[in-house]
Amino acid sequence: MAVDVCVPDEQEGTKAVVRAWLRQVGDTVAENDPLVELETDKVTQEVPAPASGVLSEILLGTDAEAVPGAVLGRISAGGATSTLANAGAQPPVTLEQSTAGPPLSSGFGEQETRLSPSVRRALQQHGIDPARIKGSGRDGRITREDVDRAVELATVSHVDGGEKQIAQPRVAEPFSASDIPHDRMRRSIAENMVRAVTDAPHVTALFEADFTAIAAHKKAMAERGIRLSYTAYLVKAAAEAMAVAPAINGRWLEDRISVSSTIDIGVGTALGEKGLVVPVVKNAGALGLEEIGGRLDDLTRRAREGRLERADVAGGSFTISNHGVSGSLLAAPIILHQGQAAILGVGKLQKRVVVREVDGQDVIAIRPMAYVTLTIDHRVVDGHQTNAWLSRFVELIEGWSATQA
Repeated sequence: MAVDVCVPDEQEGTKAVVRAWLRQVGDTVAENDPLVELETDKVTQEVPAPASGVLSEILLGTDAEAVPGAVLGRISAGGATSTLANAGAQPPVTLEQSTAGPPLSSGFGEQETRLSPSVRRALQQHGIDPARIKGSGRDGRITREDVDRAVELATVSHVDGGEKQIAQPRVAEPFSASDIPHDRMRRSIAENMVRAVTDAPHVTALFEADFTAIAAHKKAMAERGIRLSYTAYLVKAAAEAMAVAPAINGRWLEDRISVSSTIDIGVGTALGEKGLVVPVVKNAGALGLEEIGGRLDDLTRRAREGRLERADVAGGSFTISNHGVSGSLLAAPIILHQGQAAILGVGKLQKRVVVREVDGQDVIAIRPMAYVTLTIDHRVVDGHQTNAWLSRFVELIEGWSATQA
């Protein structure tokens, strides 16, 4: 009896591809053993074996598109059939795999301790000698992107007249030393950005916020041993501001505007050269400030360690881009997250000279200020709602009280 290995149903509308099979046809597997890696622009996910047995078929090979519910392969209790039969899928690429000597699964010698589990599995799958790859990671370590790039730049080895021919790089156009080859995440991000701009008319409104009250509250919390990021305050204020313009928390459908019953706020998290992921603080409207801070710390840490699950990036109804952490004063428009009606942008917190009224008199003061923008899908939200939401958001930021939670 064969058991299907299927692509998980929860995929959040992004295209997934098969990144790597961690086991090969004929291998014995135990239930819940990591079996195959899938990748979207947001996260890499390991699909576990649904049952114990022998991997008898691989139906979707490396780089094949994996839609929700599709059958990736099959596990047989007796290991009957052994095939790689995917319509349109590519079998794993082999690079300069030697026919002599022990298999790569026996180890990589001294270099093995410098390789992550994901990199080791990819090298084993494709038969690549790590000594042939120049690592781009810290201290010259080989990253998964280095392995993927080596696979993409090579052809499958073949046999000609009984003599094995070594695969040679195939490049459409010559690369210069400064060129950066696309990885899968960058391609997916590009596709999603083009789709978002094409589908939704973007409009951006700009306000300015004084963070004096937030800074004071943050300092007071730190003195009590509770450390909070500015982003935690942004999430809390954004969730409360939804009360004045609920459509901000909605999305455009062909027959209606669908307003989410919960406020699930995604927070853009930069991964350096690897792009950006958007982990989601679920049901933020029902959480206190400290709870939000704790969830943000956990999500951010796991994002940067590459340990996010698919559920961590799914289901967002609104997004915050705190682009000011990298020095930007203003970014507009910020591209909407697919299917959402609005995205908040927060620029760099900067001391600026402002005019304030004190006891009926105008005075010049130095305050920590930041530009805040709301980019909206103009099909869903009008200017009045946009300005009402931003006005309430700024009011919450500037009026944060010492006792507010």
